[in-house]
Amino acid sequence: MREAVKRLVEAKRFDNFIIAVIVINAIVIGLETIPELMADYGPILKALDNIAIIIFVIEILLKLFAFRLRFFLNGWNLFDLAIVSVALIPASQQLSILRALRILRALRLISAVPSMRRVVQSLLAAIPSMGSVIVLLSLIFYIAAVMATKLFGGAFPQWFGSIGESLYSLFQIMTLESWSMGIVRPVMAVYPYAWVFFVPFILMTSFVVLNLFIAIIVSAMSEAGNEEAVHEREEIMLELRALRHDIAQLRDGK
Repeated sequence: MREAVKRLVEAKRFDNFIIAVIVINAIVIGLETIPELMADYGPILKALDNIAIIIFVIEILLKLFAFRLRFFLNGWNLFDLAIVSVALIPASQQLSILRALRILRALRLISAVPSMRRVVQSLLAAIPSMGSVIVLLSLIFYIAAVMATKLFGGAFPQWFGSIGESLYSLFQIMTLESWSMGIVRPVMAVYPYAWVFFVPFILMTSFVVLNLFIAIIVSAMSEAGNEEAVHEREEIMLELRALRHDIAQLRDGK
């Protein structure tokens, strides 16, 4: 019985069914935010939402039965369990925020789709390598914030009146959101040579440091892909060895 359940939850059709339920449930939750649809089809949408929750609970129970304690050794299983558990908490008036948290069930696509899992695992693997880049970016921001506060704080206190305001303004400049007409050009109208400060800052943050983040993530994804390819090759080799062993036994039997 247990082996049959294990084969069921590991089957590709079962995964595809769960993915379809997740997608449909996410669409239903989105439709519930439209008052006109809730007025006409509210009971149907709520029924579909409850059916999805029941399916998710059954899935968790089947995996618990199939894997027992090994279920808790898999981080993605714990992730699914946490999201489904949130859905089971009754959303009272005091806990109305839980109604909004129901959409988190759409995140189960990450654990259900292998390609998404690889992306998330690569991002997590890249976090330690990002430490030095984050320290470098923080150092650049702090130095630039102190300089901007000293240079432009008197004339533009709304942007550079304190280190905190300077940090926020510099972050806006780094993202290139309304940085020219919104901040830099008004500053240059008073300080014509302010571009000597802002242009190098943008070059160092937007075009150098942030690209280091991208390079680290791409490198981590490439390493994860190589590890997966090596793992697949090892599995294929094991299967071939097992097949050769079976063939040899058949020959010896003859």
